[in-house]
Amino acid sequence: QVQLEESGGGLVQAGGSLRVSCAASARRFRTYAMAWFRQAPGKEREFVSAISWSGDSAVYADSVKGRFTISRDNAKNTLYLQMNNLKPEDTAVYYCAADESLVAASARDTEYDYWGQGTQVTVSS
Repeated sequence: QVQLEESGGGLVQAGGSLRVSCAASARRFRTYAMAWFRQAPGKEREFVSAISWSGDSAVYADSVKGRFTISRDNAKNTLYLQMNNLKPEDTAVYYCAADESLVAASARDTEYDYWGQGTQVTVSS
C-alpha cells in the first residue's frame, strides 16, 4: 500500500505563488509515476500535471502550462507542484496520485491507483 499526504495549500492573492508537496510512504517511490489533479467546487476533477518515475518527462494541462512546474525528489519520497502567477480559477482542492505500473506520465486519472486526501488552494482576486 502507498500512502500519499499533500501539504502546502493555503490562501494566496492572484498573481502570487505557492508550492504544494506530496509525501509518499512507498519504499519504491522512485518507480512510481506521479501526478497532480484538482477539483473545484461543483466541477469534475481535472488533470493538472504528471511526471514520469525518472522525472525525465512531464506533461501539463494547457490551463497551467508556463505557470506550474512539477518536480520530484526521489531521495525524499516527495512530489512537488510549484504554482506561479496564480489565478482565481486555480482555486481547488489539489490531489496527488501515484501508480507503479505506468512507464510514462499520464493525464488519465483512471491510470492511478493511489490518491492523497488533498490540500486546499484558494486564490483571491
